[in-house]
Amino acid sequence: MTLPNPDSEAFGQLSERIARYLGTGQFLVWMTIVVLLWVGWNVVAPPDLRFDSYPFIFLTLVLSLQASYAAPLILLAQNRQDDRDRVNMEQDRERGERTVSDTEYLTREVAALRQSLGEVATRDYLRSELQALLKELDNRPTPRPPSRSGSAEPACPARPAPGRAR
Repeated sequence: MTLPNPDSEAFGQLSERIARYLGTGQFLVWMTIVVLLWVGWNVVAPPDLRFDSYPFIFLTLVLSLQASYAAPLILLAQNRQDDRDRVNMEQDRERGERTVSDTEYLTREVAALRQSLGEVATRDYLRSELQALLKELDNRPTPRPPSRSGSAEPACPARPAPGRAR
């Protein structure tokens, strides 16, 4: 005799759907309505129509059966969620490691760029140097052109003017 071997993934998905429904307010409202109708019928109905008189042993049996199936389904759903969380945490850890690595790389690149820029003349540096040179040129005394007195004497007596004989 062989036991049936259900698809574990399909069974896991079904258990998650059931567990998800068991945790909703809708389930609690419907469960409360069913219990109230059960108790109300078995208290108010004529004695020959009652199927579970006080102390409601059959209701207790039904609720125990529901709980005995719900507990393992909830545990199975929690285990599957734990597996997904573990995978997500591993992916987050790997993503974090890559982010740290990328950040360290970019930090090194920015440091290298700052070092390179320290060796390059920047626009502000050139502007300040040019302004300093301009001020230096403005503060220099301007040379005076030689005065012309109108004499025919050469400027240098040791040297005769061209075309003149001595």
